[in-house]
Amino acid sequence: MNKIRVGVLGATGAVGQRFAQLVADHPYFDLQVLAASVRSAGKSYREATNWILTDPMPESLADMTVQPMSTDLNCPYLFSALPTEQAKEWESKLAGAGYGIFSNAGAHRMDEDVPLLIPEVNPDHLQLLEVQRAKRGWSEGFIVTNPNCTSIPVTMALAPLHAKYGVESAITTSMQAASGAGYPGVPSLDLLDNLLPFVAESEEVKMGSEPNKMLGSLTNGKVEQAGITISAHCNRVPVTDGHTVTVSAKFRQKISLDEILETWQTWRPLPQQLDLPWAPQPPLVVRSEQNRPQPRLDRDEGRGMAAVIGRLRPCEVLDVRFVCLAHNTIRGAAGGSVLNAELMYSQGMLGNGSRE
Repeated sequence: MNKIRVGVLGATGAVGQRFAQLVADHPYFDLQVLAASVRSAGKSYREATNWILTDPMPESLADMTVQPMSTDLNCPYLFSALPTEQAKEWESKLAGAGYGIFSNAGAHRMDEDVPLLIPEVNPDHLQLLEVQRAKRGWSEGFIVTNPNCTSIPVTMALAPLHAKYGVESAITTSMQAASGAGYPGVPSLDLLDNLLPFVAESEEVKMGSEPNKMLGSLTNGKVEQAGITISAHCNRVPVTDGHTVTVSAKFRQKISLDEILETWQTWRPLPQQLDLPWAPQPPLVVRSEQNRPQPRLDRDEGRGMAAVIGRLRPCEVLDVRFVCLAHNTIRGAAGGSVLNAELMYSQGMLGNGSRE
């Protein structure tokens, strides 16, 4: 199999490191470019990077030279771990220059013509790329985004239920890991023996808007929002990795707990049918114990790509309530974008990677 040449933007940061780790020895992709700020450019990846992941830096990457940000990078597809402000500047510029961008940044997630993609949930939204190119005058380039790390477990848990029964409203309360703030993240004296009931101005907005876009239907080249009323509370907690969310949901049709369990346990969406390299099997792991899921015990399910659900029970205010969890830097960040790229590769939507 001929591999496609790819690169990572923002390669020295926490999410950039995760991208590099996930595609360093990938069956579809050949990692050829590591790009970062002027401060890091010209150094070896080992020298430029404060490696913070548990597994060691892949030896194949250690001596690669970090390149400066540029529209002259020798690969056709780029994984973006850029901060939001830099992403606003560079992602459109690079897509306009012909690069395909798989972005973890929030800069373009809610643009009408940009797919906000969870491959298990809304693979058909990739059809927006035709609209995107026509609207922006791009012949080859594109931007595909993955959602906020807290939106992912909620949306994956609700997706098969919404398809069958229709979700009307939900109350969500997140307990977000410290690593979600990047590195070095939240000061230790703010978080130790404490909980922060405020993450960022945008977090609760994202929790309300992103699931509605992803669960919406694509009609005439536009996403019709799902129309779910979501009341979101977002909190930072002293956990290293793994975002946990409690959910209470109301449905448009009557639904039993047994029907919910069966729907979750039999859900086998497109990435799992295609057996994509980073598609978790199964996508939803349902725990029956009263005290699960827990971040330390469950965040690595499916190599960090599965959503883990537990504590399903009736809700006295809405219909049902449950707890869901996902690894925020794997499924919620780099891994989500890698799976997006795998889906496009499997559908013949990527070229041969021969950009010179």
